[in-house]
Amino acid sequence: MTFLPLALSRPPRILAIGAHADDIEIGCGGALLRLLADHPGAELRYVVFASTPEREVEARGAAAALGATGVTIHRFRDSYFPWAEPVRVKETMADLRRDCDPDVVFTHHRDDQHQDHALIAQLTWNSFRDHLVLEYEIPKYEGDLGHPNVYLPLAETVAKRKVEIIMRHYATQATKSWFRAETFEAAMRLRAIECNSPTGWAEAFHGRKIVL
Repeated sequence: MTFLPLALSRPPRILAIGAHADDIEIGCGGALLRLLADHPGAELRYVVFASTPEREVEARGAAAALGATGVTIHRFRDSYFPWAEPVRVKETMADLRRDCDPDVVFTHHRDDQHQDHALIAQLTWNSFRDHLVLEYEIPKYEGDLGHPNVYLPLAETVAKRKVEIIMRHYATQATKSWFRAETFEAAMRLRAIECNSPTGWAEAFHGRKIVL
């Protein structure tokens, strides 16, 4: 059974886009795990824009744990997308669009206050105009969690696996006060309350334009 409003005669092609290593896992790790479990043979394209050599290793490990079939890690400078990198980021997104035609795209929320996240969200919509785009959320200092309108209940095993992948593969982030298993669990618990998930776990997304 799928949660996507798609009628496909083949396994879905999924594209997950993150400004930084760990964004994809935090924002939609549960959805990706469930989609790949629901659809044997599904293709997951995993793309990260900002990284360092150390963080690239982390991201590749996490992508493998999620089940990604294609991984691309770029080396843009963290927190400088709208100022130092906008043309190159836009060109890279345009290249990605020419290279793939996904059935669903996971990307950042357009109202995310982190400058890198916001630019990636904007460019995703500029490039993938006729696609199902689900915008995920990232808990952080800006306090910009909004009011999502798409909810996905998750089995407890999936929710726990998501958190396990994040904590195991991103050791460089462990010094950040918010980077805790409790943070990611709390976000899924809160969204579960909002959608009355029978499992007590859920992820939430912003579906700005969905064609049925």
